[in-house]
Amino acid sequence: MQAFYWESAHGNFGDDLNLWLWDFLLPGFRDIQPEMLLVGVGTVLNEKLLPAGIRKLVIGSGFGYGSAPDLSDASEWDVRAVRGPLTAERLGLDPALALLDPAMMVADMPEFQNLPRNGGTIFVPHWESTVGGIWPLVCEAAGIFYVDPCGEAKSVIRSIAQAELVIAESMHAAILADAFRVPWVAVTTSQAINSFKWRDWAASLDLSYAPRRIPISSRAEAVTKGARFWGMDFAAREAQTDAPDEPMHAETLLKPRHEAAQSTLRSVAKKALAAPSILALRQVRRADAQLSSDTVLAGKKERFRAVLAGVKRDYF
Repeated sequence: MQAFYWESAHGNFGDDLNLWLWDFLLPGFRDIQPEMLLVGVGTVLNEKLLPAGIRKLVIGSGFGYGSAPDLSDASEWDVRAVRGPLTAERLGLDPALALLDPAMMVADMPEFQNLPRNGGTIFVPHWESTVGGIWPLVCEAAGIFYVDPCGEAKSVIRSIAQAELVIAESMHAAILADAFRVPWVAVTTSQAINSFKWRDWAASLDLSYAPRRIPISSRAEAVTKGARFWGMDFAAREAQTDAPDEPMHAETLLKPRHEAAQSTLRSVAKKALAAPSILALRQVRRADAQLSSDTVLAGKKERFRAVLAGVKRDYF
């Protein structure tokens, strides 16, 4: 059995965790049913994304893009659980199949147990916001720790588990925060964020999705998103000729003095233009955070474990 997931060229921890999560949830799954796909974490229930003619075992995936697949052929589809009630409704499934996002089960893994809560407040943007965005600089100015959603999945997850508050544009940042019982606040930087999948997951745990708006951090980010920045509209097509802002690095590079001075001036200018983003992040720190009910989460996880037990009984 092969784990199917959407692979971003930039990397995205919420999808990449499929590489190892299922070895914990279903040990030995790789050695059985080699012709079958395990469709787990991700918004991948899409007519064009999933290959036809291959049997698919769906455990917790969600709908949110494109056209819904036709699940009527039982020889091709075995749907045991989906992410939330909106997915179940859209696909015409029994509401009882709406459980939770499987990523929440990461908190049960021994390597993530008993991590100290010393990470302060962190911001995890959507991976698309990292393209052209200057969020590391914005977070530094706002007194918040920046966590790159394109980083190595386990490292990102540890940062979330050890935080005291998670500001999440990335949906899986909120999902993992909730799993580790870390309060979180949803934010968005553009209308491109898929609210359906957010509402789908939130509804699975009796939560709501009402994100706070954070202004875009830079002109380059606005270009990549085809959005507005300081009152100016930018078309996404300009991204081909508009170089993005330089990525932020932890290490300091030695440069000639005149280059260092120019770099300092550019940094000051970028920070000035990003002032609305900095202010908004500071305000979010004082916003009311969310966390699902312990009872609701425990109940959903117990039902999900029952689904896994059924899969083991039927396939192993």
